[in-house]
Amino acid sequence: MPVYNRITEFEDDMRAWRHEIHRHPELCFEEVKTAAIVADKLKEWGIETHEGIAKTGVVGVIKGQGSSTRSIGIRADMDALPMQEVGSPSYKSVEDGKMHACGHDGHTAILLGAAKYLAETRNFDGTVNVIFQPAEEGGAGGDLMVKEGLFDRFECDAVYGLHNLPNFPKGTFNIRHGALMAAADSVKITINGVGGHAAMPQMSKDPIAVGVQIYNAAQAILTRNVDPIHMAVISITQFHAGTAGNVIPDTAFLNASVRTTDPATRDLIERRMGEICTAMAAMHEVEIEFVYKRGYPATVNHDDQVDRVVRAAEAIVGPDMVNANCDPVMGSEDFSYMLEARPGAYIFLGGGDETHVHSVHHPEFDFNDETLTIGSSLWAKLVEQEMPRDG
Repeated sequence: MPVYNRITEFEDDMRAWRHEIHRHPELCFEEVKTAAIVADKLKEWGIETHEGIAKTGVVGVIKGQGSSTRSIGIRADMDALPMQEVGSPSYKSVEDGKMHACGHDGHTAILLGAAKYLAETRNFDGTVNVIFQPAEEGGAGGDLMVKEGLFDRFECDAVYGLHNLPNFPKGTFNIRHGALMAAADSVKITINGVGGHAAMPQMSKDPIAVGVQIYNAAQAILTRNVDPIHMAVISITQFHAGTAGNVIPDTAFLNASVRTTDPATRDLIERRMGEICTAMAAMHEVEIEFVYKRGYPATVNHDDQVDRVVRAAEAIVGPDMVNANCDPVMGSEDFSYMLEARPGAYIFLGGGDETHVHSVHHPEFDFNDETLTIGSSLWAKLVEQEMPRDG
């Protein structure tokens, strides 16, 4: 079957919801207006609505026809990024320094569309919990929702999420078993040496020279310590030192981002980077402060739920438009915390076409409205497939 006819009938409404949210982006845990839009719509459609979860999160509970205890959770994120929008859509952000550069406005509109359809038809036997999550962009809103008892209050046999990606063709679905997205960790290294005159380096303990060696040694972890079949990235993204051309500084600072897809590799990199810093400090007689901070864990799909959402996706767009073995993406996603708490799957919805070429987090990014009905139809089909009235 193609997209749902009923959902296409209110496609213009979905675009309007998305544009309104895009026009008024809100950052982590500040999604007051967005949450109000969501809650008002759910209540308008007769959906049991719960607000103030993880500060600004909203959950709608939709009961089907029948007495089944089966349940599904479907999640969308609501927050924007601290970026200045430089594109020029008619609904351009009016909030200085804030924009929906990752498409969470589209994710929210997609789930609202599915909720409207499911509330109208209730052509399923069980319970659907539509989860509108705050603070995905670095705030770990998904983790806070779980810690506040999301799945104790709203039981979900499985939980599903979706993210648009313009690097996949418009209207395609892309997923894989196992790790779909990476864990994201940050590293801060402070090298305290002894400064001095550039013409007399023997009187100093140069922190820049130490930092260069740490940089090179960190890359060797990937080529000589990490199993080649396991994906990992160590990107040293900041190196700050010095104030003048003829002065060796006292201190140098390095910051890094570490991405991994399996826990053992994550542990290995943290240990080896610490060992390198300890060894460099002893070798160069300097002090090195090493701080490794773990961020979101890897987003690891559950096999059974991948198969289920693939079946629903193929019913909407056809098997040729579904890639069930796409490459992992080394970005991160706090839906990972929900997947640690319940079985589930995360899937990418392609949005790329001739007019949507900018990547997420680009200042000209804009969600592709032509995929709204596709995403909503996926969620509607999944619910009806997994909780049939006669099943």
